[in-house]
Amino acid sequence: MAALKKLIAGNWKMNMLATDGVALARAISAKANGASCDLLVCPPATILRSVAEALADTDVAVGGQDCHEAESGAFTGDVSAAMVGDAGASHVILGHSERRHGLDESDARVRAKTVAAHGVGLIAIVCIGETEAERDAGRTLDVLSAQLGGSLPDSGVSGTNTVVAYEPVWAIGTGRTPTLEEVEAAHTHIRTTLGAALGGEAAAIRLLYGGSMKPENAGPLLAVANVDGGLIGGASLDAESFLAIAAADAS
Repeated sequence: MAALKKLIAGNWKMNMLATDGVALARAISAKANGASCDLLVCPPATILRSVAEALADTDVAVGGQDCHEAESGAFTGDVSAAMVGDAGASHVILGHSERRHGLDESDARVRAKTVAAHGVGLIAIVCIGETEAERDAGRTLDVLSAQLGGSLPDSGVSGTNTVVAYEPVWAIGTGRTPTLEEVEAAHTHIRTTLGAALGGEAAAIRLLYGGSMKPENAGPLLAVANVDGGLIGGASLDAESFLAIAAADAS
C-alpha cells in the first residue's frame, strides 16, 4: 500500500476572535497551494463558520474542536456533530487530553461522540495519550491500548472517517517531546493494535503525533515510521510556523 498522505492539523484551542481567525486562515491558504500534505485548521466554535467561509474553495480543510454525542436537546453551551458540520467543518477533534483530564471525559463518552461524528459524515480525530505518571510507571502502551479499545466504535471505523492522534499529555504545550524512538514505539503499537481490531483497514488510518511539534522538530518527527502527520497546538496560531511544519514533510 502506498504511503499515506500526511495531514497537518492546527488546533487553535480557545484562541482567536473572528477578525484574527479569518486573517490567519487566509494567510495559511494563500501559501497552501502545492503543499505536499493535507492541511486542516480547527478554530473555536464561535468562528467556525467564518473561517470555513474564508477557506471555501481552498486547499485548507476546517474542523471543529469537539461535539456533543446527542443529536439535539437540553445541553446548554454544547454543539452537536450536525451543528459542527452545518458550520462548514469536515473534521472534528474528539477526546483531546484537555477534555479527558480537564473535564473528565471518559473513553465511553469519546466513543459516543465518535459515533455521532461518523453519523453525520464528519471525520473524527480521536486523541489518545498517557500522562506523565502513567509514562513513569511504564504503562504507556497499556494506556494506549485501553484508550483505543474504549474510544473507537465497534464497527464502521475506516481510513475515510477516522484519524488517530497520539498526544503524550506531558508533552502538550511544555516544549518537551519524547525521543524519536519513543514516538515510533507508540505509533507502531497503535498501528498494530488497530490492525488486530480492524484488519487491513488499519493501514489506511492516519496516525498523527501531537505534543509540542514545531518547525524545529517537525522534519524528524514526520519522518518516523507510522507518523502520518501532526496535531499542532501553539505553532498553528502563526501562519509561517504552521506552514513551515507542513513544508517539513517535503524536506
